[in-house]
Amino acid sequence: MKFLKIENNPEKAILFQNIGIDRIFLDLEILGKKERQKGLDTIISESHSINDVKKLSSVLTTSELLVRINPLNRNSESEIEKCINDGADVLMLPMFKTKKEVQIFINIVNKRVKTCLLLETSQALCRIDDILSVDGIDEIHIGLNDLHLSMGLDFMFELLSGGIVEYIIKKISPFDIKFGFGGIAPLDKGLISGEMILKEHVRLNSSSVILSRPFDALLDNDLLSFEDSFIKLKNKHSFLIKNRSKIDFNNNMIIIKKNIEKILKQQNNKI
Repeated sequence: MKFLKIENNPEKAILFQNIGIDRIFLDLEILGKKERQKGLDTIISESHSINDVKKLSSVLTTSELLVRINPLNRNSESEIEKCINDGADVLMLPMFKTKKEVQIFINIVNKRVKTCLLLETSQALCRIDDILSVDGIDEIHIGLNDLHLSMGLDFMFELLSGGIVEYIIKKISPFDIKFGFGGIAPLDKGLISGEMILKEHVRLNSSSVILSRPFDALLDNDLLSFEDSFIKLKNKHSFLIKNRSKIDFNNNMIIIKKNIEKILKQQNNKI
């Protein structure tokens, strides 16, 4: 399992690398993002810049640098070229809707770095078979936040309880493509606890997840509390992998569904 942390500060990136975070996530996506996520408690990394690619790549030695570019546009080729030349290890394409967009992205990258598709539109979901036919996709990350908005759902983890994530994974599984989904909170935090989400990652054989906003809240206190929660998360993942035959993953999903029902009921009562 690769753990990702969104960051553009080189000094913090070194600290995250030193405690074992696998990937530093630089977020260049700006186009359309503020409008889509208006009013939501989500991370919009307006301070991240394409000039940060070189700053981060020059200090990272063991952690990979993943860069989320903007959705495909007339400037995509120059953006991709600069990211590759400045040392990105993985490029992530967000908000794609068609096979053609994916093919253009793959062609520009031309196997010079790893490619990751951020599947987060209902159009891409419906066209998943065509998209998976494109050669050169290294990874797919299922973006729960924008995908649930695209589908008109009330809560992003409905994509888990409703079986949509599992449906996508079953589509991906026959291909040699690694996948992950969503973000994760510390084990005992989050609307759906990090521990419950982690068990779903193990059940579905996910290979990556993003450390979400509750981890940033810990970081605001001190690095030690952040590191402690991260190490506990990694150790729990190792434990679940080693003992997966003894874990009742079905019961975990029953609990997740009950929690989601409770959250949706509370949301509806506010209307």
